[in-house]
Amino acid sequence: MIQNVLAAASFAAAVHATHRRKGAAQEPYINHPLEVAQILAEHGAPEPAILAALLHDTVEDSSDDPEPVTLEALSARFGAEVASIVAEVSDDKSLPKEMRKALQVKLAPKKSEGAKLVKLADKISNLRAIMIAPPASWDHARRVEYVGWAGLVAAGLRGANPSLEALFDTTYREAMAALARETA
Repeated sequence: MIQNVLAAASFAAAVHATHRRKGAAQEPYINHPLEVAQILAEHGAPEPAILAALLHDTVEDSSDDPEPVTLEALSARFGAEVASIVAEVSDDKSLPKEMRKALQVKLAPKKSEGAKLVKLADKISNLRAIMIAPPASWDHARRVEYVGWAGLVAAGLRGANPSLEALFDTTYREAMAALARETA
């Protein structure tokens, strides 16, 4: 397992080498998939979900690269199950943002167990980032909207891992409380 995890982490790091998070700290983007994978590992997720967590943004984030990452390439290198999970959690960037967000809510209950795990851990990581270092361009209302939307997506992801769901619930409450304190 460790060899596969390190191979996926190395692959993701190469894809995200020049990418930065949107937050004020502009941390290296690779920190995000590493955190998502760590959350899953801490909650007993199976190896394919952990590998998919490391790779979950590689297809979306490489679309403008000279050699974009494809699901076929991920399947050949990391297996069909991993590529399938990545496909399920990836957005179709050709669609408008609001449509992509609506589809995440609508399709969440229909996802495989592995995709539910990755998507839930991804939302946990994103909520943490919003609390610690939100994008500079996101005002209070935009952050509140994101947290609320993440809650809608997470509602459809229930049933795959109770301890991961409990962590989401705690993180969600902390994010909402932090946002409420900003207006007090």
